[in-house]
Amino acid sequence: MPDFSPGLEGVVAAETSISEVDGANGRLIYRGGYLIEDIAPVVTFEEVAYLLWHGELPTTAELEALKHQMAACRNLTDHAQRTLESADPETNPMDILRTVVSAQGSTKLPTKPSLDEAVALTAIFPTIVAAAWRRSQGHEIVKPRSDLGHAANLLWMMDGKEPVADRARWLEMYLVLLADHGLNASTFAARVIASTGSDLCSSVVGAIGALKGPAHGGATFAARTMLDKIGSAELAEKWLTDAHARNERFAGFGHRVYRTYDPRARILRELAETAAPELHRKAARTEEVALRILHEAHPERPNATNVDFWASVVLTGAGIPKALFTCAFASSRVAGWTAHVLESLEDLRIIRPASKWTGPEPGKKPLALAQR
Repeated sequence: MPDFSPGLEGVVAAETSISEVDGANGRLIYRGGYLIEDIAPVVTFEEVAYLLWHGELPTTAELEALKHQMAACRNLTDHAQRTLESADPETNPMDILRTVVSAQGSTKLPTKPSLDEAVALTAIFPTIVAAAWRRSQGHEIVKPRSDLGHAANLLWMMDGKEPVADRARWLEMYLVLLADHGLNASTFAARVIASTGSDLCSSVVGAIGALKGPAHGGATFAARTMLDKIGSAELAEKWLTDAHARNERFAGFGHRVYRTYDPRARILRELAETAAPELHRKAARTEEVALRILHEAHPERPNATNVDFWASVVLTGAGIPKALFTCAFASSRVAGWTAHVLESLEDLRIIRPASKWTGPEPGKKPLALAQR
């Protein structure tokens, strides 16, 4: 038996060609060998989704066909609509997303996951997220439009007005950057569920549950909350020094895999200067101080900035409320989840790791207790 590895750290649990997180060199490689910094500025979310599903970027005709297919999948089923309308508007939007996605996929018996279903699930996420937000604000739900892309359509359904081009592009850049990221917790959850022969919707619902956690998808919310608490760039030094003295973690710093600056964070940092100039100024000062404090306290640890820190600034500039940060993450990563499930079908084997027994040896418990 192999040695115990807490959190499965360092354990290779799958082979994949969908994305590679090169932590030592600070690289994220998307399917086909594209470095994230090369592809992110020049593609749309739909193109990246196609790349993850097919292994190559689409031609113009293939891209138009995908856009048309996604646009046709943006409406909720009657059952999913009733499920949405029955939810308490104050419910956590990730809970609503998880429940309505489940309802959307419950209208037929489970089948072998398919590409068409992957497209349909990806297309429906902005509809659910925006509807949950509108209901929480006491507004009427806005129907999706077939002429808008994944990012712009989310903004349209949230606001009920034509999305500003810059805001749509900032959001789209975020969606492109977050579409896949190796065997992260939510993707692993999806692959575990798929390995049992379950349906694609069940795999995605499980992934949503994993993403909801504060150590995963909730980290962007935590980073923005920290910036709110700091108040201003001038107060960053004192706030961070005091927080460190209380042994509080700095949200948006450190990563399980990267040992250098997160390449996605570097792209978003530059984008944030235009998307949210004032917040960028505070964030830049916060980053400067936080990295200094962390390095002085633990020079042996690679406490670089991760994607969550600068994502919180760009999402704010794009007009996404803090309460929807994790939902926006899900609206991107669903493309990666579904791509991984489809890939896993090529060599389906149930994921069943061993555990290390820490209980007593049999026969050493007093029998009198068992006989009572």
